Amino acid sequence: MLAELEEIITYKQYADQPDRQATIRKTWMKRLKGCQRNVDVWQQILKVRALVISPKENMEMWIKFANLCRKSDRLEFAEKTLKLLLVGDQKLELIHPSILARASPQVVYAHLKWMWASGVREEALEFLRDFTTRMSNNDRVGNNGLLARCYLKKGEWQKVLQDDWDRETIPDILQSYLLATQYDKDWYKAWHAWALANFEVISFYEKSKSAENNTPAEQTITTVTEEVNGDIHQEVLRYVVPSVQGFFRSISLSRGNCLQDTLRLLTLWFKYGYQEEVCSAIKEGFGSVNIDTWLEVIPQLIARIHAPNQKVRRLIHDLLAEVGKEHPQALIYPLTVASKSQSFNRQTAASSVMDKLRAHSAVLVDQALLVSQELIRVAILWHEIWMENLEEASRLFFIERNFEAMFNILDELQERLDRGPETLREVAFVQAYGRELQEAGGWCKKYKQTGDMTFLSQAWQIYHEMFKKITAQVGTITTLELQYVSPKLLAARDLELAVPGTYKSGEPVTKIASFIATVNIISSKQRPRKLNLMGSDGKEYQFLLKGHEDLRQDERVMQLFGLVNTLLSIDSETFKRHLHIQRYTVTPLTPNIGLLGWVPNCDTLHALIRDYRESKKILLNIEHRLMLQKVEVFEFALANTTGQDLYKVLWLKSKNSEAWLERRTNYTRSLALMSMVGYILGLGDRHPSNIMLDRYTGKIVHIDFGDCFEVAMTRDKYPEKIPFRLTRMLVNAMEVSGIEGNFRTTCEAVMSVLRKNKESLMAVLEAFVHDPLINWRIMANPSPRQDGENIHAVAGTSNRRARDIINRISNKLTGKDFKPNQVLDVPSQVDKLIQQAISVENLCQCYIGW
Repeated sequence: MLAELEEIITYKQYADQPDRQATIRKTWMKRLKGCQRNVDVWQQILKVRALVISPKENMEMWIKFANLCRKSDRLEFAEKTLKLLLVGDQKLELIHPSILARASPQVVYAHLKWMWASGVREEALEFLRDFTTRMSNNDRVGNNGLLARCYLKKGEWQKVLQDDWDRETIPDILQSYLLATQYDKDWYKAWHAWALANFEVISFYEKSKSAENNTPAEQTITTVTEEVNGDIHQEVLRYVVPSVQGFFRSISLSRGNCLQDTLRLLTLWFKYGYQEEVCSAIKEGFGSVNIDTWLEVIPQLIARIHAPNQKVRRLIHDLLAEVGKEHPQALIYPLTVASKSQSFNRQTAASSVMDKLRAHSAVLVDQALLVSQELIRVAILWHEIWMENLEEASRLFFIERNFEAMFNILDELQERLDRGPETLREVAFVQAYGRELQEAGGWCKKYKQTGDMTFLSQAWQIYHEMFKKITAQVGTITTLELQYVSPKLLAARDLELAVPGTYKSGEPVTKIASFIATVNIISSKQRPRKLNLMGSDGKEYQFLLKGHEDLRQDERVMQLFGLVNTLLSIDSETFKRHLHIQRYTVTPLTPNIGLLGWVPNCDTLHALIRDYRESKKILLNIEHRLMLQKVEVFEFALANTTGQDLYKVLWLKSKNSEAWLERRTNYTRSLALMSMVGYILGLGDRHPSNIMLDRYTGKIVHIDFGDCFEVAMTRDKYPEKIPFRLTRMLVNAMEVSGIEGNFRTTCEAVMSVLRKNKESLMAVLEAFVHDPLINWRIMANPSPRQDGENIHAVAGTSNRRARDIINRISNKLTGKDFKPNQVLDVPSQVDKLIQQAISVENLCQCYIGW
């Protein structure tokens, strides 16, 4: 402020030098744009500047201030500011149109936006119509940018007042958006709005046609086959090409994250790419956008690599080949996963693209296949393969009496045994159990030849004995030496292959230098491995190597979190709270094995509470000992335990009170952030082992995103009734007022950002739901051995569920999640969610240990 006062004196001294004054004004404007977007801060600055520049001389600054007041719901401030720029003491809404006609167009436009925000919507739209007509008839140079903004606003307001698309109003609304693109051909917002409007019109016509034919709209949502889409009315298709062209243009003009536009474009491509004119528009569009655009959506492209329609499939392969030329490191891991698919068509398609990649990056392809194959070997030992598959086979035999499925598993195991061991660990397995397992395999062959159940019983006696021995040995294995389990991985040095998850376009590639010889096994149900490797930059990289789990869904969730982080950084309220979701790299290796980037300095809540209770001689499962029934006994358990464990952990692990206060604030805000984002995503299974706490910052980090879209709420046993985890222990670790403070205000700020950016989030979530490789998981009763590799099978069984999920997410993002015909404001919505989350009736229905 003192610096500005000094500049004001200088400004006065330059009264006879207008060029110097203009330079100072330019500096002030630049400074104001970089200033914190806070009404009070801006008001103080502008008051000081008003000493030498009147509002009418400094119109641009004051218009921006009026807009800031309006966006901050300070409508009275906005009104006073606009009055300064227009005229005297009249009430702003009573100002005669003739006065506005003489005013600066920029001020009139700001006034119209204020009218709309004040609730005078019909009048604001009518005035805007007249204003744009007058402006378009005026040939004054420099009006085009403002006209583009007016037409964009006109289209937006028409759509809001219409509430939904209507056949009669579609041409008028689209015309407004089209004119916006024509008056400012290089404006991202105009092209984005034009493309999105056409996209929504397509959806409107699809639903209308489905209703006319009395068929579910879901059948047209993700289908990519010409046979199904061939009878869609021509009126739908005439909006597809403009939408495709609009999205390509908006992507090319975007300066930041354009993930939502790219995903919408992919939806149209996969759905209508069989049409010649759409195919041509896609081909033409490829040349207009940077090849780096596609790096963000490689998972979605790979998911459709075996699309049934030839035109769509050929274009996908061509695009992947082009991406591979520029960024082979970004493509190699996803292609390796697809090449190991159980679907023959998918495997063939991936091999075809990989051959094109091999033409210019042969060493990279060979190394990727080697590393992937060897990591799979490390992730699941022969001991574990036999243990898990024998357990599954016994269930099929003894419980389901499904002989065919049982023999499929046993035959696969026998084939592995017949191929012989390749590593010392596998040799040791064959020496210990090979003779007995071969004998059991022989009894199975005799059963197949004779049908005599005696032979099968004999085989299962041996399998049962082997299962007990193998299980006992597996429990004793805590570390693995690569020289015994994967000598090829240990010998791999100075590879061309990038360290998983580190590749970024335009930055130096960090390559794998070597693998650390010892791999630790983490003692949990799935027994994941902690893998360390050295990068070419001299740093050590840590990963969690997980078997038995499909990480492709986690990969898509990280995409969503990336978009949310971008939105949080743009909004002033969330930015000043430093809200940011902690992400980690996810690199699938096969449909059920993958690498997760190790999150440093974090402990699970379960581990923190366990260590604290052990140090205080408190039983780890003390709550379980007190629980016999539901609500009454749950309340009894609450009354007889303190729930102070996490609160004490935060305090005891802080070096001083200042660090404790900062960590507690970070903890509360990050918990609120993930509660809201998790609610929109429908994230379940948030038990203490799936939530981590950063031991230095205090921030909450979530892991394991296997249960999304409220599948945990629909499971048969212990369905969850809560929107997010907000148990007593979590609340007690907050500030003295509990949820009334940082937690609630952060929840409201985050939910406000999510609701304002509904369209961007819906683009990502719709692509997520309709992804053929993962949407089988959202079905009510997915098969445990299904992996979603068959597009036809998946599309037929999960589209109805997908549409329900999308409608549910849409309702959450519009405040209609509790009553579809009632829109809740953000504070009311957040309050209802918090009440649900802390309800004893809801919490007591979770499984013991949750």
